[in-house]
Amino acid sequence: MVKHLPPAVKHLLTLRNPEAWPSPSLGKLHNVFNRTLNEAKQRNAENGWLVLSTCTLLTTNRPSSVGHLYRFVTRSDPNSLESRKSLTEVVYKAALMREAALKSVIFVGVPRTILSLTGLKDALEEDVFAALRKNSIREATPQTIEATVARGQTLWNSIYQPHAVKLYNKLGDLHPDFIKFIIQAYGTVLSPLPRGDLEQGNLTRALGSVVGIATLRAEGRVGPQLISHVFGLLKARNEENLNDEDKYLSSDEGTEWVVRTIDEIVDAVTSEEASLTKGKL
Repeated sequence: MVKHLPPAVKHLLTLRNPEAWPSPSLGKLHNVFNRTLNEAKQRNAENGWLVLSTCTLLTTNRPSSVGHLYRFVTRSDPNSLESRKSLTEVVYKAALMREAALKSVIFVGVPRTILSLTGLKDALEEDVFAALRKNSIREATPQTIEATVARGQTLWNSIYQPHAVKLYNKLGDLHPDFIKFIIQAYGTVLSPLPRGDLEQGNLTRALGSVVGIATLRAEGRVGPQLISHVFGLLKARNEENLNDEDKYLSSDEGTEWVVRTIDEIVDAVTSEEASLTKGKL
């Protein structure tokens, strides 16, 4: 059994910036939160804002900022626990953030998702954590797998039509298991939860596309995938029984607002990183 890292390996692992980026100053963070949230309120798009903010911070690898976001949206004064809003409202927002972070794993992978979910959990008060769902509803079983795959295929088609079949075959040619994995991941994680609004933290079809756009835009240099999911949000307007927020988010104006808001948050939280890099040149 190996109990300790070899000294040379241990030293190597301290190099090349192994730690997540720290949060920007709270002043800078709250400034961009206030500005963009006020815009979201004017558009009745507060859920969309909370989802895109969570996913943007996760993708830029600022896990402690995810905790700050939670405190910002659940308290009148982020620095005062006494100013916390009602338990029902707080649990709703915590569940929405947790679900958005989980869905991000499809686009940016497991490590950053773990770090940001940890940042969120560390910020939760005991009564909020106790009220969040504990049982898994995504475990694959012989009884659920067919419905999961069907749900994934439906979501795939709704995002990628009229090119769904062509893209399916293209990704299948890259590796025979790749497209099957994606469809199952779409059905298990990315698609709305089967019971809809009855399920704690459910994200609608439109909000699922906001996750994709936020993560891919913040990640950068993945243009084709970003374009696909922007189209996915625009196509969400064709879903049945849209609420008013989803109608706005999937409109031309709403989709533009989503992208611009992501950029604004990215610029705010990475400005210190850019200055540090520039100073080293």
